[in-house]
Amino acid sequence: MPPTQAESVIRSIIREIGQECAAYGEIVSETLIAFMVKAVVLDPSNGFNMDRTLMKSDVQNLVKLCMTRLLDTKNPSLDTIKMQVYFDMNYTNRVEFLKEHHRVLESRLGSVTREITDNRACAKEELESLYRKIISYVLLRSGLGSPTDIKTVREVTAALQSVFPQAELGTFLTLSKKDKERQLKELTMIVTGIRLFNRDCGKGGEGIDDLPAVLHVAIPATMQHIDYQLETARSQVYRYTAILEKAANDPHMRAELQPYMLKEALYNIRQYEVFLQIILSDIITGAQEVEMMTKQLGAHLEQLKMTIKSKTAVPTSQVFPIFIALSTLWTSLQDETIVVGVLSNLFTHIQPFLGAHELYFPERAMQRHLNGATVKTDVCRMKEHMEDRVNVADFRKLEWLFPETTANFDKLLIQYRGFCAYTVAATDGLLLPGNPAIGILKYKEKYYTFNSKDAAYSFAENPEHYIDIVREKAKKNTELIQLLELHQQFETLIPYSQMRDADKHYIKPITKCESSTQTDTHILPPTIVRSYEWNEWELRRKAIKLANLRQKVTHSVQTDLSHLRRENCSQVYPPKDTSTQSMREDSTGVPRPQIYLAVLRGGKSEITDEVKVNLTRAVDET
Repeated sequence: MPPTQAESVIRSIIREIGQECAAYGEIVSETLIAFMVKAVVLDPSNGFNMDRTLMKSDVQNLVKLCMTRLLDTKNPSLDTIKMQVYFDMNYTNRVEFLKEHHRVLESRLGSVTREITDNRACAKEELESLYRKIISYVLLRSGLGSPTDIKTVREVTAALQSVFPQAELGTFLTLSKKDKERQLKELTMIVTGIRLFNRDCGKGGEGIDDLPAVLHVAIPATMQHIDYQLETARSQVYRYTAILEKAANDPHMRAELQPYMLKEALYNIRQYEVFLQIILSDIITGAQEVEMMTKQLGAHLEQLKMTIKSKTAVPTSQVFPIFIALSTLWTSLQDETIVVGVLSNLFTHIQPFLGAHELYFPERAMQRHLNGATVKTDVCRMKEHMEDRVNVADFRKLEWLFPETTANFDKLLIQYRGFCAYTVAATDGLLLPGNPAIGILKYKEKYYTFNSKDAAYSFAENPEHYIDIVREKAKKNTELIQLLELHQQFETLIPYSQMRDADKHYIKPITKCESSTQTDTHILPPTIVRSYEWNEWELRRKAIKLANLRQKVTHSVQTDLSHLRRENCSQVYPPKDTSTQSMREDSTGVPRPQIYLAVLRGGKSEITDEVKVNLTRAVDET
């Protein structure tokens, strides 16, 4: 069946199952239905042949089986699957969540940002409207107050005018769109820092909550609540485990426990415990971040007070970076508030999936079966075999890792989420924590832990056998795929004709893929020697030339290009343009001189008498 056709068939099956469940009053998500379809197909007892196209009867059988499992509300396995689906759909790690949260905030501010950056205001009224939009933008982006609160708006306006007066709007409008957006963000951070400082000084801070105080109350309270639920769940796990261990050696007791689905209930609580640990770990990380940021916030505020003191004017280069740092820290505290709220909400919503264990296995029946059984905690089990370690000399082809010989021992990704690989296979799915101190087995680049030395030796004799048993167990109890982190082993279904055993449906990851490689023309850098010469006569010519140069005198010259290459600069004061103004403006006309010389050419006499005639008019005649 082509992929597109197969997807169409699967979608129609999911829709049909959803409609059938709705008819019985059960609203089921498509994600849960898709997971259940896969679970039914994986179960070997259902006998689905994946090598041929599903017939109408196969589809009807698949729908019927899925309906039966989805409507069985008294099954701990269904509760576990619902819990896993809900957690997968609603949990995101801190980094990804905050990245998505900031992206959503940016998209919400997009329209306001465009109104400001695309504005071409000229008139006075338009400039005033633009300034009000900038104030709204600052308020919305900082998240410190509402744009409809008059006191908050006045405070923000005063802070903004101190760093960005309305007279500078003309310069702002000449900037490019990117520069406008950058300046808006910077103005928001500076204004936020000013408001936080004013709030600390008791002179403002309208609409600003005390986030450090809120978080210092909310985080410990949430952690305490989760710790209590975690201890309660673990107590239930230890009791279930003790009963199952006791029943492992008593066939009569095993048959008596069958209707209670005790092992499925154990998986349910173990999965709940894993999710609580994930949530608690994120909250602890957040608490550490809040503690560090609170100290930095106090240090920046003290630095501001020391810088400003009673000065009337402080250089912006000194205070603006501190204001921006304050704003950044406060934004991080706001992020932590949201993260804690989301994690607390997630914790609250997975509790109903814990299932009514009292209905599955009443307390009276539990106490009866606990008689003679020893209830051990996970810590006690590890302490029992702490000194019982694997002897590496007993294994030639297998590699064992120990804390003193492995640098990143505590960071290794253990298979089956740290549960004993041998116990899961040998006891039909019982979950006991592995003890890394015994030794971690490295097999095919994967790491396995065991709860005892005997379990480690038994598994090491034939690892593939026990790995296959765990895989088959996960097909029957699909919730184990996520609980034991077996996703890679259940990626795709192989064709039915390729199975060794025709009665079983094996699921293996993809081992073939289309790939290509490209080799560079020159892998290594070129090593060409430019001075190499192969011609003997050319070498002789160069030798004679060098011999001649030895007899020459060397001279050096200074050229225009090499003359005074040093860069130099001097500071001069240009002459001032000066002028004077007298009290009276007047002018005089001087007669033009007119003087003539006669008898310059001489005459008949030997002595020439020069005659000078002055025809210049007198001054008073002009």
